[in-house]
Amino acid sequence: MARKFFVGGNWKCNGTSEEVKKIVSTLNQAEVPSEDVVEVVVSPPFVFLPLVKSVLRSDFHVAAQNCWVRKGGAFTGEVSAEMLVNLGIPWVILGHSERRALLNESNYFVGDKVAYALSQGLKVIACVGETLEQRESGSTVAVVAEQTKAIAEKISNWDNVVLAYEPVWAIGTGKVATPAQAQEVHAELRKWLYDNVSAEVATSTRIIYGGSVNGANCKELAAQPDVDGFLVGGASLKPEFIDIIKSATVKKN
Repeated sequence: MARKFFVGGNWKCNGTSEEVKKIVSTLNQAEVPSEDVVEVVVSPPFVFLPLVKSVLRSDFHVAAQNCWVRKGGAFTGEVSAEMLVNLGIPWVILGHSERRALLNESNYFVGDKVAYALSQGLKVIACVGETLEQRESGSTVAVVAEQTKAIAEKISNWDNVVLAYEPVWAIGTGKVATPAQAQEVHAELRKWLYDNVSAEVATSTRIIYGGSVNGANCKELAAQPDVDGFLVGGASLKPEFIDIIKSATVKKN
């Protein structure tokens, strides 16, 4: 079964109501490949989730950028998976490198978060990736395998998981992993799933790339056999996000 191309837009901590409406308006007017070719998910900040969900075209979906590791309660400032479900938000991004680095989220904490979100019926974009130091020391594969293992140990069903490989050194820096570098890590991740989870999960799980993806480099990256889409940062706030969505057609040719 062919893996459906997946394009996620992570808006991070950006936007005002007016800017958000403008971005959505651009997306709503865009001519993009149909839903059977590409799955598109955008992830605005928490405060704009209801607004975006109410005005966004029906063939695109919405993701939160995080959620709490267990049921809600006395956790000031957190948002629970149950709240997202209640709002009809289908997706959540978990384990983004910015949260791992800035908020000290450990592999195990991310694994717990993924498991809890799935248990509540959310679909998860689970992020893994190495720092520049780790890449230069040759430990890229070990690092992403360890991050993936922490998730695999907590979940049994991968149907609602998209794995996002985001080399930390390429996020927002303008440095992009070459298509060959991206393909190499994606292939290693797929092999890890094959060896440690199952052949079926390895074949069906989408592994997407994130790290300074833009309109200029997306087609070449999309052509790699194990790159099943993108998690886009800065470019998802710009009209070129539409070009990135269109790169899904590379897989059809």
